Amino acid sequence: MTNYGAIPTSSHGSPMMDPDSISRAKQRIKDGLAMSRPWRQMFDIHSMRLPHGVSDALSRIKKNQSYFQTNYAIVVLVLIFFSLIKHPTSLIVLTVLVFVWIFLYFFRDEPIKVFRYQIDDHTVLVCLSVVTIVLLFLTDVTLNLVGALVTGAVLVLIHAVVRKTEDLFLDEEAATAETLQG
Repeated sequence: MTNYGAIPTSSHGSPMMDPDSISRAKQRIKDGLAMSRPWRQMFDIHSMRLPHGVSDALSRIKKNQSYFQTNYAIVVLVLIFFSLIKHPTSLIVLTVLVFVWIFLYFFRDEPIKVFRYQIDDHTVLVCLSVVTIVLLFLTDVTLNLVGALVTGAVLVLIHAVVRKTEDLFLDEEAATAETLQG
């Protein structure tokens, strides 16, 4: 005899309600937020200066893009969100996309593997960006989306050029070695 609608009493339960799954999700959220660099460090006024030349500017863009990658993605996504406030269908699509971004980019603790090939973070970022752009273009907000993306790209580029990189460390070993020497 089956009891439809009854609450299951099994200790196995669903994976979403498993206390270990909830703990892992909380830890992933904390780890994902830890991937972004401190906003104070990103906008430190003392670390802003025009580059000395084109090669210095290109070097800064490369290092800042690598160092502030998560922050830059957040800035662009927030700009896209604000540009879509008047379009509810697009906002629903964006909300779904935000959850996809959260689980595939921001809070992922292991590399994504497709057919036994490991996909790096840069490829995931580019693919998610393309999927986001295509889906939002399909919701007829092309002008708003292009405006937000151009604004985001210009802001990110300006920051990447103007933000000095001498005080940025891409790994903890370099930061430790620098503080021991200084």
